Amino acid sequence: MADMVPIESSNIAGASYDDDARELHVMFNSGSEYAYDGVPRAIYEELLSAPSAGQFFNRAIKPAYPARRIS
Repeated sequence: MADMVPIESSNIAGASYDDDARELHVMFNSGSEYAYDGVPRAIYEELLSAPSAGQFFNRAIKPAYPARRIS
């Protein structure tokens, strides 16, 4: 798993992506970390470049991909 890339957001602290597993990890400012399965790399890259990471996450990731809490 790659290192977390910091994200400037009121809700998201950072994200990382595992190409082999097609898995997106999102660390929230609360300290919780979730893994989202089956996420294409392009979605991860869009998250990193989105003007509002939180809005992009809520629109394109949260409702579309199964998640499990890591911590």
